[in-house]
Amino acid sequence: MEKKGPTEWEMRNIIMPLMLSGAKMLDRHCPKCGSPLFEKDGRVFCPVCEHREKQRKESQARELKGVEERLMEKLTELANSLPGDIDELEKHLRAMEKIIELLERYKKLEGGE
Repeated sequence: MEKKGPTEWEMRNIIMPLMLSGAKMLDRHCPKCGSPLFEKDGRVFCPVCEHREKQRKESQARELKGVEERLMEKLTELANSLPGDIDELEKHLRAMEKIIELLERYKKLEGGE
């Protein structure tokens, strides 16, 4: 559920600097969060929703990066411990193949494809 209204931090760090930059606060409010809408350079926007969306995307990117790093560690671990037994080797290679597939999916998510 979306947070309603700007927090004190958002008021101080997003809305106030925006007002000081010459953006015009409108007499309308965002239907999603209740924050005042602003106009700058002919564009009407909600600074709070834009900030929250940016934060959400950055958080998601950090999470994806962490997962990708853990997958690479596991892939390296498997590559460095290949067994001599053919059945075990096949299991290792299947696991490595799955990890590579997951890494490819994460790369696509990062690229927005």
